[in-house]
Amino acid sequence: MSASARGFIAPGATLGVMGGGQLGRMFVHAAQQLGYATAVLDADADSPAGLVAHHHVQTGYLDEQGLAQLAQRSAAITTEFENVPAAALRALAARRPVAPGADAVAVCQDRAAEKAHFAACGVPCAPHALIETAQQLAAVDPALLPGILKTARLGYDGKGQLRVASAEELASAWQSLGRAPCVLEKMLPLAYEVSVIVARNAAGALVHFPLQQNLHRGGILAVTQVPSPDLTPQVQQRAIDAAERIAARLDYVGVLCVEFFVLADGAVVANEMAPRPHNSGHYSIDACDVSQFELQVRAMTGAPLVAPRLHSAAVMLNLLGDLWFRDGEPETAPPWDALLALPGVHLHLYGKTSARPGRKMGHLTVTAATLDDARRTALRAAALLGLDGF
Repeated sequence: MSASARGFIAPGATLGVMGGGQLGRMFVHAAQQLGYATAVLDADADSPAGLVAHHHVQTGYLDEQGLAQLAQRSAAITTEFENVPAAALRALAARRPVAPGADAVAVCQDRAAEKAHFAACGVPCAPHALIETAQQLAAVDPALLPGILKTARLGYDGKGQLRVASAEELASAWQSLGRAPCVLEKMLPLAYEVSVIVARNAAGALVHFPLQQNLHRGGILAVTQVPSPDLTPQVQQRAIDAAERIAARLDYVGVLCVEFFVLADGAVVANEMAPRPHNSGHYSIDACDVSQFELQVRAMTGAPLVAPRLHSAAVMLNLLGDLWFRDGEPETAPPWDALLALPGVHLHLYGKTSARPGRKMGHLTVTAATLDDARRTALRAAALLGLDGF
């Protein structure tokens, strides 16, 4: 069912979400706060979202009975994970409004399609080449090196990505990735990275959050700062305009994040997009009057979209499972009491039953009147956690 074929879905209805991770959990909390019941489809009996939802459908994404049960319970359905099969979303859309739609999600699932979409929107991205065959590998332009080889599908948080400096390294990397379809992207002289989170409804109304400035470590987001300390008005406007064009051309309904590289010369280059709320927008729960998850609920239910307002400067620190295994010691929880003694600290743990290196276990948002104040406290928190400064 197309998003435009529905009217307003009022609180009291049940909203469904494909995926039971932390993004689904925060969506469930936002929906419940607005008075909606919730249903989660995820095969994991201990999924973070499934544990807090009214209904948990414990099946795989393509299980026909599970999809039928989710559709039967839900007035509308969204997704919390970009790699939910587009086929599952199409099956659900035959019975219920689904936002974002399968076609939009399918573009975000394939790096080659994603870059083609950026080009169609007139949004520049890094010079790149598609590698699906040995012939394409041999024909790669040497000017694309050094670069980053990324699997075309199923890569996120640095997974399926390898840096390569020579043709020999490129061939070896492609082999190590199972000769899967890949995109080679030229490495660019980055000044900093930002992301834009937009929300768009079926009528085409669109709002956005302030730009987030992001620091990645090991391919995983480590720190987000809002307002962006290095942002210029020109960069801000170019990034917002680009994100809005990208969403509109997809006929997107829901929350969309577009990540951008800002180059040393001030150019703005699209990196990738995610058809869902994004790690870099988690600060909005504590620092904005409307969070990205509330906007996800509003967009899928046809509720009015209001432009979110930043009422506090914020720094967000990602909490990975590595923090539970410091200095070679057995698994030990970080010093939550010391962290919670700091002013403006908001701790969000995702309810995951076990920690492991690289796993997102939670985040910490520090709010303050100014970014400098938030940074000072966030640096104290980072020191307590054993994290590098920024």
